[in-house]
Amino acid sequence: MTGTLTTTATTRRGTGSIAGAGLAATAVAALATTTVAAAGSAAGISLDVSGAPIPVSGFAVLTVVFSLVGVVLAAVLARRARRPRSTFVRTTVVLTALSLVPDVVADATTDTRVLLVVTHLVAAAIVVPAVARRLPTTHQR
Repeated sequence: MTGTLTTTATTRRGTGSIAGAGLAATAVAALATTTVAAAGSAAGISLDVSGAPIPVSGFAVLTVVFSLVGVVLAAVLARRARRPRSTFVRTTVVLTALSLVPDVVADATTDTRVLLVVTHLVAAAIVVPAVARRLPTTHQR
């Protein structure tokens, strides 16, 4: 009986733990990317891409949106993947690399492109490890 209760409690706590860690990391990442963008702008780096400026607040918004996608991905993998943690890490590394492609080819100055890449890497460096730590290494039944 204790084993069943412990398993159920662990599963519930694990899912909540993923969401809680993910939300906290998302907030920290949004603040960090906004700070990086604001610092870059203050240092004279243009936030213009294709002639249109990216508002500093846009960094926070997009960080939140895509970080939450990652949290949902983690929750799904926790339930479905044979090896949730490693699957999540491998998947997010690939997705992070893919997210850099538009930055690298953007119609912007080199400094702007570097700043965009840095903001993606900062967000990933905050969110991915925080969420991955909450995922089990193997699927729990």
